[in-house]
Amino acid sequence: MSLAFVNATTDSRFHLGAHQVHVWHAELTNVEDARNLEPLLARDENERAARFRFPEHRRRFVIARGFLRQLLAAYLEILPRDVGFAYSEAGKPELSAIHASDIRFNVSHSGEIAVFAFSIARKIGVDVEYIRYDVDVDEIPLRFFSPLEQQALAALQGQEKFEGFFNCWTRKEAYVKAVGSGLSLPLRDFDVSLVPGESARLLATRPSAKLASQWSMESLDLGHEYAAAVVAEGRIGKLSVRQFTSSTVPAPSST
Repeated sequence: MSLAFVNATTDSRFHLGAHQVHVWHAELTNVEDARNLEPLLARDENERAARFRFPEHRRRFVIARGFLRQLLAAYLEILPRDVGFAYSEAGKPELSAIHASDIRFNVSHSGEIAVFAFSIARKIGVDVEYIRYDVDVDEIPLRFFSPLEQQALAALQGQEKFEGFFNCWTRKEAYVKAVGSGLSLPLRDFDVSLVPGESARLLATRPSAKLASQWSMESLDLGHEYAAAVVAEGRIGKLSVRQFTSSTVPAPSST
């Protein structure tokens, strides 16, 4: 596995245009990945990893953060170990000002998968959820979904109802993460599409209706076990979705 950087000028996968969104997804299952990626992490990241009670949770964190460092290093054309982070009051990471970069990113993970979204100079949010069938899809929407979403979900039956629930949840979470308002943005104050097979859309926002037209929303096909969505400020001209593994970032030439 390479711990070096990609030359983005020659690797088109890391060309990120103004109206493009790049999404990478990765499995968090490989114990060897965790061992190899641990040296890339900063001291505070390793300290955080050590606080996890269960080994699988620690493994997922180390791999996800290591992959994030490799991806950002490829876009910035630096070494993964040199990627610097700043953190919001809520603990959300962003690139340190030392990089003088317009790259924005967001990360989500659920079960054994992580998703990383990247854009240039505009807000972005991503969310992924493992579709579980022990969730109360009748009670939870009464607390968190808008009346329009509740009505759309109530019209679904069987497996489609669970898919619709998680479509709604991931799309709402991705929007909240993109806006960056956290708990100050009530989930009932905006509507998203949720019916399986229909396009992901931000249907309405309240109290300001014009906000709905200022964001783009796309669903992500990561397999039948997961629901996922990405939301970006402005128009998404091109969405690229790729899988990331420990060998995606190639080793530097020996010449």
